[in-house]
Amino acid sequence: MKYVKLLLCLIGLLSFSAPAMAEEEGKLDISHIVLEHIKDSYEWHVTDIGDRSVIIHLPVIVHSSTGWHAFCSSAFEHHPNADGYRMGPHNLAIATQGDNAGKIVELTSGEEKRPFDISITKTVLNLFICAIILLLCILIPARWYRKHKPSDEAPKGFTGFIEMLVMYVVDDIIKPGVGKGYEKYCPYLLTCFFFIFTCNIMGLIPFPPGGGNVTGNIAVTFFLALCTFVIVQFSGNKHYWKDIFWPDVPMALKAFPLIPAIEFVGIFTKPFALMIRLFANIMAGHAIAISLVCIIFLVSAKSIGVFLGMSGVSVIMSVFMSTLEVLVCFIQAMVFTMLSAIFIGLARTEPEHE
Repeated sequence: MKYVKLLLCLIGLLSFSAPAMAEEEGKLDISHIVLEHIKDSYEWHVTDIGDRSVIIHLPVIVHSSTGWHAFCSSAFEHHPNADGYRMGPHNLAIATQGDNAGKIVELTSGEEKRPFDISITKTVLNLFICAIILLLCILIPARWYRKHKPSDEAPKGFTGFIEMLVMYVVDDIIKPGVGKGYEKYCPYLLTCFFFIFTCNIMGLIPFPPGGGNVTGNIAVTFFLALCTFVIVQFSGNKHYWKDIFWPDVPMALKAFPLIPAIEFVGIFTKPFALMIRLFANIMAGHAIAISLVCIIFLVSAKSIGVFLGMSGVSVIMSVFMSTLEVLVCFIQAMVFTMLSAIFIGLARTEPEHE
């Protein structure tokens, strides 16, 4: 059954990719296709049926020089003009080239300017969907626990699965990483794990409500890393700050503050590593999966033997990558939570003699 599901996912991915691969000159631009699938957008392209595109248009909310504007992204033209702009109302347009490619700009006197943009983009909508799913995953087991006593039989099914994950994260990740007093950090760290895991799994589903690239968006991973950074700094005790600005090293190294400078830079490199690790792994996984599917269309004009042979290789590798991505989804959620717990624990470490 699981192989059937993987095959259906692959077929869904093909239905997403194939329409976008037709170029005017019959050439395939792999980099353009990959970027189109993993970047954010103001509309959600589902598939193509003949010459007709099935697109979910999303709300656009911007503040330009003429005030606030709210309208549907369908108001923008589907094809760019000669200057590379998909024109819309109120002198607004979506740039298709330059530094603001893929973003809404305001065109005034021949110049483009970025308005204040709080539109519901594809990534934002996926974020809302994942948040709703995450709430259901927590509220459903919580309802079960309100109706049962601790002495009752352990839950089964979905509630039992969630309990198993929670116990694993708390007992094997949070408690060893944070140490004494770990209980007050459990809500944040559990939220990190389940949010990242949910977003990663939803990103593997090639059709709505899945197919997003939430944790492959650096703005999302930046915010998660920033939350960890703030919690670590506010959890730091006097020993933590002493080791940074007045470490136990020879006085010569204190007079020439090389070690304190290195330790101070380390405050920022830790959350930076969290941000880049999650972003790069998830984005790379999506890019590799799409690239493997593109092999079929790259060899479609070759001989029938080459086409069938390479198509078989592409399908096998795509199924393998899809299976591997499920494991990566869990590992990346676990690694982010584990490192966050370790950073918090290091900030609360007491001297050995105490």
